[in-house]
Amino acid sequence: MLELSKKILSKVSFDRKLFRKELRKAVTWVNKDELILLRAWCLATFGHIYAEIILEVFDHQVGAAV
Repeated sequence: MLELSKKILSKVSFDRKLFRKELRKAVTWVNKDELILLRAWCLATFGHIYAEIILEVFDHQVGAAV
């Protein structure tokens, strides 16, 4: 699911709302090990554009898991 999530996020990265929506879905699809990789990939690939969205979604996901 990690590679599929990357592909989808790359394709929707032109739109802020769509990126947030798909990132929220992606963090629920991947397992815990892949979640770390997805976060790192998102920050490296889209951090210059969507850092606040990425951090918000991942922080929320971690808070929900605890």
